[in-house]
Amino acid sequence: METNISSPIQVLRQQRALLETEYNCEKEEFRQLTEAMGLQRRVKRGDAWWPVKTGKTYYNSLNQLAVEVIRTQDNEIEHNFEFGRPVVFFTSRPADDGKQAGDGKGAKARLMFTGTVSYVDGDRMVIVVPDGSPVSVLQGADGLGVQLFFDETTYKLMFDALDRAIAAKGNRLAYLRDLFGTRQKAETFSFDEMRFPWLNPTQEKAVNSVLRAKDVAVVHGPPGTGKTTTLVEAIYETLRRENQVLVCAQSNMAVDWISERLVDRGVNVLRIGNPTKVNDKMLSFTYERRFADHPDYPQLWSIREAVRKLRQNRGKRRDDGYHQKLERLKSRATELELRINAQLFGEARVIASTLAGSASRLLAEQKYGTLFIDEAAQALEAACWIAIRKATRVILAGDHCQLPPTVKSIEALRGGLGTTLMERIVKMKPETVTLLKTQYRMNERIMRFSSDWFYGGMVEAAPEIRHRGILDYDIPMTWIDTSETEGKEEFVGENFGRINRAEAELTLNVLQDYFTKIGKARILDERIDVGVISPYRAQVQLLRRMIRKREFFKPYRSLVSVNTVDGFQGQERDVIVISLVRANAEGQIGFLSDLRRMNVAITRARMKLIIMGDVPTMTRHPFYKKLYEYVIEGAAL
Repeated sequence: METNISSPIQVLRQQRALLETEYNCEKEEFRQLTEAMGLQRRVKRGDAWWPVKTGKTYYNSLNQLAVEVIRTQDNEIEHNFEFGRPVVFFTSRPADDGKQAGDGKGAKARLMFTGTVSYVDGDRMVIVVPDGSPVSVLQGADGLGVQLFFDETTYKLMFDALDRAIAAKGNRLAYLRDLFGTRQKAETFSFDEMRFPWLNPTQEKAVNSVLRAKDVAVVHGPPGTGKTTTLVEAIYETLRRENQVLVCAQSNMAVDWISERLVDRGVNVLRIGNPTKVNDKMLSFTYERRFADHPDYPQLWSIREAVRKLRQNRGKRRDDGYHQKLERLKSRATELELRINAQLFGEARVIASTLAGSASRLLAEQKYGTLFIDEAAQALEAACWIAIRKATRVILAGDHCQLPPTVKSIEALRGGLGTTLMERIVKMKPETVTLLKTQYRMNERIMRFSSDWFYGGMVEAAPEIRHRGILDYDIPMTWIDTSETEGKEEFVGENFGRINRAEAELTLNVLQDYFTKIGKARILDERIDVGVISPYRAQVQLLRRMIRKREFFKPYRSLVSVNTVDGFQGQERDVIVISLVRANAEGQIGFLSDLRRMNVAITRARMKLIIMGDVPTMTRHPFYKKLYEYVIEGAAL
């Protein structure tokens, strides 16, 4: 057993130093993005909407000034705006020489003021701005746009969380910090195994492990093994023992997914922060909607309106009782707000938010017996500590063999910033980990390579899906060697990305041939869905354009989605086609050597996986050589 208690503190200090490096790198990247990168490039990357028009301006249920913004062009481009992200309004006009504003050659964009995304739905976005912001100047502003702003707030929260964990003494936070940083055994309760006949043996074992954990438990869920099902069951059972739990994840999408499943199970969820999918079902369990639907809310709204009018009219007439009136109204508003909040939080069994969202003022001073962190392998360790401060014990669920956290600084990545808390605990405390071993998604042949390479061959296909397929005598995995097209990868614009035009063309031809074999009627009747994946965003956008233009795919528009690997995380399709793009004489494959990303790509398919890749380039890497040999061997069976 390790006795050096300073070592866990050293680990966190190291994390803090690396986070500082990442912070500086991202800040510099943002400066270059706004100063050097052209506006059209920012729009294409999904970091800006331009031009936009404004809709209504209003105070929302939380008394925040909100502005509605509508995107009027480039509606097909996937964007990076989501709840909680900071943005800045700007104006930019075509320059006198006819060149586009902000492209580095024309007129420069003029930044106006900042705000925060409240929610996005299609081409409509609602942005919350500070009280007193000059929103009137947005109406009819020439060349108005919105772009992402540097996210200072999340970094501040992470630094603060690490500082508190480092400084903690003699409390639960200090205990968990020291436990997670040493090989000291985590404590457990002892009671008889509970039976859950509707779960498989490893899922049942995982739920029991969660219930027994006094300190920490890890649910390791490889692709398709029912991690969310297991986690929902563990949360449901925990709520038989505790009044309320905190459920967090790194992304809004992951929080939405687990929240929706809990709501389906009949659990009262209170979602802090707005969901990614804006539909009535998702909105119905958000704090904002519940707050606005409360019977006391109309009265609160009237008082807030009276406060605003009182402030507006102050200069128009002399009123000695102004301050007393204002204080009386504000006091009444606070009282009503506290009453509504007490009821909403009192009724909720699960409080759900992103890790950063757990620092919301709404959750200030709140403590929870159990914190569940879903997709924990995608979260920076510092982000986890934001939520851990509020909890007595921590349950982590995810898969460190799939997508890692996003780290932009090469130096910080080499230093270990990308090593997550989940990875550390899996390594230091293997006894706390339960691996889910039965998968329900993929044909056995598609699954086997991933199981052997990443999970020691321990994952098995459930009997009912082992031989699933679309066509009789179909080969579940095929690799089309694109070197025969003599296509080569090329860069599109500065900082934008790689494409391979010949491979994109061949990808569509291969998919068209496969659709023809299945037959149009069957595809439409059975809603056979297809995912086209490329690790490169530029190739994704090229493939989207080409599919839109090709007449053959028109009837199948709703069944074919094209996205990056990250965009497909947590999803599955009947058919997956992967365009690897890389094709060069040197055998360079760049970030495709991050094999966790490829593990995600090859495990999205239920019945058919088609890999498009230049064999001479890709097979210089041992992983891709082994994968290619495995596919060829399967085709020969």
